[in-house]
Amino acid sequence: MWALAAAIFFGSKWLTWSDAHVAAPAWKHLAYWILWPGMDARAFLGGVSPVERPRAAEWIFAAAKTLLGMALVWAAIGPLGILGSERPLLRGWVGMVGLVFALHFGSFHLVSCAWRAAGVCARPLMAAPILSTSVGDFWGRRWNRAFRDLTHPLFYLPLARRLGAGPALGVVFLWSGVVHELLISLPSRSGYGLPTLFFALQAGAIGLERSRAGRALGLGRGAPGWAFAVLATAGTAGLLFRPPFVRDVMLPFLSALGGGSAE
Repeated sequence: MWALAAAIFFGSKWLTWSDAHVAAPAWKHLAYWILWPGMDARAFLGGVSPVERPRAAEWIFAAAKTLLGMALVWAAIGPLGILGSERPLLRGWVGMVGLVFALHFGSFHLVSCAWRAAGVCARPLMAAPILSTSVGDFWGRRWNRAFRDLTHPLFYLPLARRLGAGPALGVVFLWSGVVHELLISLPSRSGYGLPTLFFALQAGAIGLERSRAGRALGLGRGAPGWAFAVLATAGTAGLLFRPPFVRDVMLPFLSALGGGSAE
């Protein structure tokens, strides 16, 4: 799984880098490939003036998220793990959440702070997704901007010009489903089709938000929009991370990080 994930990551890097056509020092090109997880090559290589420099509070917040993630991973698989070995699925979920906080929310935010402090445009990949007031806001602006920076200019916009906005959005989400089939269903040898269903539901949820009925219900804004976004994303996450994946893929990986066995 990890070799496939690396291949997809660096393949995506190549797509965004080759499309950028930005003249920059060689060290900056190299840094984009190996020292920054984002996918906005034009911004990173060419820069945006002025770059928003991080303040002390942002550094502290990013460090706190990293430490929280590390604590969750430790609670799940450390030698003194507080969850116990008799609850493997709980340990797996806590460990996965810990990894996301330690990496995507925490460490990657620290890297963003470091680059921006040096004058390089490297916006944080996560933008407080818990504050999303719509499913469209969650996927388009707040959750993992790297995916949006990859798909929006290279896939969505060309498809939208040919097919229209709605069909283009559906194709992008279905493509994401296929990628997650390779990263989740294939390694666990189970749950085939469920990641694709998950992302199809996300596209459907955005379509509902933008419909006349959705607007009448207040979806896409305020408290109703927030509740619907939580239901559509977190409420269906079980379609992505099925018990066999948690038990047979994530737990062994987490246990290897802790230097122990999966049991």
